[in-house]
Amino acid sequence: MDKRDLSRLFQERVKSLLARSGDNQSSFAASVGIDRSALSQLLSGQSTRLPRVETLLNIAERYAVSLDWLLGLSQDEGITGELRPSLEIEQGFDNQTLLVKWHAEATGTKIRYVPARIPDLLRTQDVIAYETSMVHRDPATQMSETAFRLDYNRQPGTDMEVCMPFQTLEDFATGCSIWGNLPRKSRAEQLQHMASLLDELYPSFRLYLFDGRERYSVPYTVFGPYRAAIFVGEMYLVLYTTEAVLTMQRHFDGLIRMAKVNAHEVASYVSSLKVV
Repeated sequence: MDKRDLSRLFQERVKSLLARSGDNQSSFAASVGIDRSALSQLLSGQSTRLPRVETLLNIAERYAVSLDWLLGLSQDEGITGELRPSLEIEQGFDNQTLLVKWHAEATGTKIRYVPARIPDLLRTQDVIAYETSMVHRDPATQMSETAFRLDYNRQPGTDMEVCMPFQTLEDFATGCSIWGNLPRKSRAEQLQHMASLLDELYPSFRLYLFDGRERYSVPYTVFGPYRAAIFVGEMYLVLYTTEAVLTMQRHFDGLIRMAKVNAHEVASYVSSLKVV
């Protein structure tokens, strides 16, 4: 679905909940922890952005509906919803809907993340524009996804661990590999931005660096005990069985055990990289 269609469907479902509740907008807004002006904006159709994860959870819990239904992923309104297969392929990630849902469901649990390059929530606009230009994607969509991930990690109670090779950051600093055409100024600003966010978000967001010559990993994310999503280019291979999720968790724990730079050291390490 187009992002505008998804946003419209979300608005229609919130409107139906509002009508069903019999509350006015002020009471409805208060019941889900937002003010009336924020609710009016959600219902106005003027923006295609979905609300904060906390708001989605509050709406679903307060009015006993599933996140799948609220986000337009299912016609089943109930909490349980349809049974999922053990494996699915999700394609066309030009919208945030599934990303929002997966993060929302994992709230209160640990998210483990191996990025393909620089972690999404730590990227600057210059880097996003550069990366999207190579794959002919809309930079505004990617910037919106980055803003969502950053907003998620700034909420109380979040817990995310990230593991990546330190060679990725060294290549970035020196303008090697795919970064050859990214200006030195943009690379320096990215590393400064990254170090600042690592300081701000620690300890709820922890980045570990391993030696890519000793260990290898494909990009993937484990959303608590619920699913592991393996990034394979233009799609995600999503695993749902308990055994598969635990296997991916153990793989991630192995990467952390091999880390050469631990989470409390990474901000200083990033700041020390020489940009050439």
